[in-house]
Amino acid sequence: MPPQPDHPVPPTSGSPQPGLVAATFAVLWRRRGALAGATVRVVGLSGLAGLLVTTAIFALAWPVFTRMRNQRIWYHHVEDPYLHDQTDLVLVALGTLPLFLLLLGIGSAALQAVCSRAVVAQSADSPTTAWEDRSGDPVRGRLRPVLAVYTLRGLIVWPLPLLVAFVADRLTGYHLDTPEPLERGSWPHTLVETSPAVAVFVAVLLRLALTLAPAAAAAGLGPRAAVRRSWSLTWTRAGAPRILALALPLAALTAGVFQLVVQFALPLRPLVRGVVEQATGNFFAAYYAGVLAPVIVGVLVTAVVTLPVTCTAFAVLHDRLRVPRTTPPSAQDAADSSARHACSPPGPRPE
Repeated sequence: MPPQPDHPVPPTSGSPQPGLVAATFAVLWRRRGALAGATVRVVGLSGLAGLLVTTAIFALAWPVFTRMRNQRIWYHHVEDPYLHDQTDLVLVALGTLPLFLLLLGIGSAALQAVCSRAVVAQSADSPTTAWEDRSGDPVRGRLRPVLAVYTLRGLIVWPLPLLVAFVADRLTGYHLDTPEPLERGSWPHTLVETSPAVAVFVAVLLRLALTLAPAAAAAGLGPRAAVRRSWSLTWTRAGAPRILALALPLAALTAGVFQLVVQFALPLRPLVRGVVEQATGNFFAAYYAGVLAPVIVGVLVTAVVTLPVTCTAFAVLHDRLRVPRTTPPSAQDAADSSARHACSPPGPRPE
């Protein structure tokens, strides 16, 4: 019997993959309805929650505003200039900063989960990724693991620069009442004074190395496994330059959009200040409300414009870096089974 020809092995991909930017905008365009609806809901709810939190903070800080107003009246009465002290307001802002970071993390985690699902749905027909969805462990966006990744990443990245900045300020600051432990102009003083910049540089490197962790968590990994995967994917020949080439333009886009929106929203300052001062009679509360109004508008508009693009782009990049450019297990097993069947001799098989 003449030998049968070998069956062809299924190809690893049906067509060449588009570029990262093209793939990102393809997902954004084809899933625009779901992504736009999720973005509006998430940013709207986060903005409403942030407004309620800001109102509560102003209510808690009202004794500080009242004291400022009374001091201003007294100094005006004695005809002395009054420069109000912002220390108490800074302490209130620092104490409530974790609440706003929590709101930002929840909103970012929700959008990352939605964008990751959109990327998986977009690439479901690709042989290099579709087998993962059929393997019994479907890829689903998950809010709690992504939020846990944000928390874990913050604990890894930010303690070092904060600690170094605090120590450097205690050793080289002008507020020391005791003789300075380091002499100004000496090389130890110079090293300690420049150490915060070095710590910030290290923190930026860590942040870049963990950029893909939220996308990995949305793809189904636990928080620690997602951090490890982002670290391993970043420090590769293909990972580091692609992450850097994607992160820098997105950071510039975010900063540019925020600055532009804040500049356009500056006319809100006198409007909000006048409304709050007329309603409360407190100039200082109205002043700080007017200062915050353009910033709040800038944050919300920037989130609507840039967060879907950023989350989708990093989800696409994570999906490409994690998938090996080889035949998927299901296709490889089918090819091996076909090859064994073609090469096996004819006749009854042993039981």
